Amino acid sequence: MVFRLFLFLIGFGISVAGGVSTIAYLNVLTHGHGLYEYFFFISRRVECYLLPLGVSFIWLSIYLPPTRS
Repeated sequence: MVFRLFLFLIGFGISVAGGVSTIAYLNVLTHGHGLYEYFFFISRRVECYLLPLGVSFIWLSIYLPPTRS
């Protein structure tokens, strides 16, 4: 139970950091670039990979089978 909560909180923090970075890079669109250039730009940024990593941690913490004590 404690491991799941820890994994959930770590995943939440990581996904917030990645989501904020992804949203912050939306300013690229205001400089006249299209969606293709935006997705190409964030695909090269390491901090934007934190969003799917954090979501996968949250998913694992929710859907892992329960362990017997």
